[in-house]
Amino acid sequence: MRGRKPKPVKLKRKDVIELQHLRRDGQTPQRVAQRARILLARAHGARVEQVAAQVEQDPATVWRVCERYRQGGLQAAVYDAARSGRPRTFFQSPTKAD
Repeated sequence: MRGRKPKPVKLKRKDVIELQHLRRDGQTPQRVAQRARILLARAHGARVEQVAAQVEQDPATVWRVCERYRQGGLQAAVYDAARSGRPRTFFQSPTKAD
């Protein structure tokens, strides 16, 4: 294998339980479930290329998710960070008082 060697991903026991729950829950957003699958597969020793093919993503995505976990933990790896800018607002039309 050319290039950099991937560092093994060691998940905490509570993180494994949370990731398995996210992966199985029917209400989890797709991108969150996919990141959970990436972390679980890498923790079980799967190679980056294998995981990328399994989740149909670029190997750089797998690297990025694993690196986010190493640096910031589960929340940083699985969930998106807050975006800058004004939050979305929804217009409510005023109601007429009779």
